[in-house]
Amino acid sequence: MSISERVKAILDKYESDNPGTKANLARILMQGRLGGTGKLVILPVDQGFEHGPARSFAVNPAAYDPHYHFQLAIDAGLSAYAAPLGMLEAGAATFAGQIPTILKANSANSLARMKDQAVTASVDDALRLGCSAIGFTIYPGSDDQFGMMEEIRELGREAKSKGLAVVIWSYPRGGDLTKEGETAMDIAAYAAHMAALLGAHIIKVKLPSAHLELAPAKKVYEAQKIDLSSMAARVKHIVQSCFNGRRIVVFSGGEAGATESVFDNARAIRDGGGNGSIIGRNTFQRPREDAVKMLDSLVQIYQGKA
Repeated sequence: MSISERVKAILDKYESDNPGTKANLARILMQGRLGGTGKLVILPVDQGFEHGPARSFAVNPAAYDPHYHFQLAIDAGLSAYAAPLGMLEAGAATFAGQIPTILKANSANSLARMKDQAVTASVDDALRLGCSAIGFTIYPGSDDQFGMMEEIRELGREAKSKGLAVVIWSYPRGGDLTKEGETAMDIAAYAAHMAALLGAHIIKVKLPSAHLELAPAKKVYEAQKIDLSSMAARVKHIVQSCFNGRRIVVFSGGEAGATESVFDNARAIRDGGGNGSIIGRNTFQRPREDAVKMLDSLVQIYQGKA
């Protein structure tokens, strides 16, 4: 596999990593139709854990089968496929080597009252399954945030020592945050920066609104005239908050059912300097033909063709 100059430049920003970790990052960055561009589209399927099987898959019954998601990601030319342990185990042999995989190592469920996630897989599981990376969610703002940060510190150290990359989903929620505050500009940037400080190679956050949640932060945003006027400007600020673009930043795909807003958001991510999208329900809950068509349009946007 030859590596593009763009990908080499990205890998050079990860100065402490061993060749194995950089090789696994390169596998993701060079995969699929966006390979070599520095842009990514990743399919995540952890919603069965988060919301239950019927809420996740009943609208498209073919999606109950883990093989469906592997094949969708491959056929659409995506960069990687992320899922919990059982989903990856169910297709590991059939799809070995066909697409980089990310083992989601912790999960929540909708039956719990606390804003927390259980560790549900190990670094050794990821190695056994041939994964390129582990994925982990933290909830900045929750009462359990510090335990989650300590867990990813340990898992991340082990993953890196064994040549794997680390992806952190950083989703503010819980504590004193309002619902509007979960996607506020100051909170989203703070959450993204925390993920970078925790050692993530790839950071996933939600797209930010122009709302400012915290009064001390609002004073700084207003005094420094930080541009919040467009989604592209807000994406640019998230990228700036991740070591001024030295870390890969991708954004969630939005609420299920939206189509044009997903494309508009992708253009804003592209124009703001973000690296791409992680999009799940908005694709696999559609008929397969529609999902492939949607992902094709998304890839073309990141290619600069739409």
